[in-house]
Amino acid sequence: MKKKILVTGGTGYIGSHTIVDLLSNGFEVISIDNYSRSDKSALQGIETITGVNVRNYAIDLCHYEDTRKVFLENKDIYGIIHFAAYKSVPESVEFPLRYYENNMFSLIHILKCMEEFDIKHFVFSSSCSVYGNVTSLPVTEDTLLSKPECAYAATKQMGEQVILDMAKKNQTFNFILLRYFNPVGAHPSAAIGEMPIMKPNNLVPLITQTAIGKLDKMYVWGNDYQTKDGSCIRDYIHVMDIADAHTKALQYMMNHENSANYEIFNLGTGEGVSVLEAIHTFEKMSGVKLNYEMGSRRDGDVEAVYADNQKAKSLLRWNIQYSIEDMMDTAWKWQLKLGK
Repeated sequence: MKKKILVTGGTGYIGSHTIVDLLSNGFEVISIDNYSRSDKSALQGIETITGVNVRNYAIDLCHYEDTRKVFLENKDIYGIIHFAAYKSVPESVEFPLRYYENNMFSLIHILKCMEEFDIKHFVFSSSCSVYGNVTSLPVTEDTLLSKPECAYAATKQMGEQVILDMAKKNQTFNFILLRYFNPVGAHPSAAIGEMPIMKPNNLVPLITQTAIGKLDKMYVWGNDYQTKDGSCIRDYIHVMDIADAHTKALQYMMNHENSANYEIFNLGTGEGVSVLEAIHTFEKMSGVKLNYEMGSRRDGDVEAVYADNQKAKSLLRWNIQYSIEDMMDTAWKWQLKLGK
């Protein structure tokens, strides 16, 4: 019998790709997403790829009773993958209370239901932003967390602490926290991809929307960092590689391979790519010359961060399948499908 997995934020960018990976690995999936930061067309894309019509509950996880009803209707949920959260760094700087309210209440309500309905396996969508401005690279899971640079990062740090406290309380529950770096790209079929509802803040959709003419130009925020070309360095990783790690994290717990009931894994390629390098790679792959300008540093951004991913490779048996060229190519094919 197929095991049922609840994916919160299932019509979002990483959530929709993870659902595809889960279905391809024999799981049954239900989703919760109120479309506040996503589009229901992702469900059609999932069905196009997998042939499965996934049920989505369009509710707000900040409403506890509505959340609990999903669990009452689905008492056979085997595991939870929790993506649902606001994630824009600049927006979180401008509207911190909005981020604390949404990201923390939604997590707490899901965990309360997990406890009440005795669901043993939980995967949390965390972020490399929890590390803040690091003093040594690459970042390992043991790197000390610095003061968060924005409210978004603070909610991820707080979320990790909430989960740790719950794990200490009840050793029968299993938790894996995946700190991923910069997910980019789209499914190779171009049936699903990143679709920002507002003007994007992440680099790759800014690149593709500028290339297709939806945006007149884009900015590189900062050219005076102590990096190889003055622009920020990030660890860009394909969204399907990220999705695969969530499935492998569930399987790791299902097979009782975890040595503790609370474990953390970095998800990145292990290679730092500067903003300007990413732009030049896109131009090479697409043949399109980008209209971009250099701007001043942006509040909340860290200078450089990239992962040590050996723990995930070793314990989860997770292997990266997509290169930076693949990331740009699939992102561009997705944008061409969307058009302007």
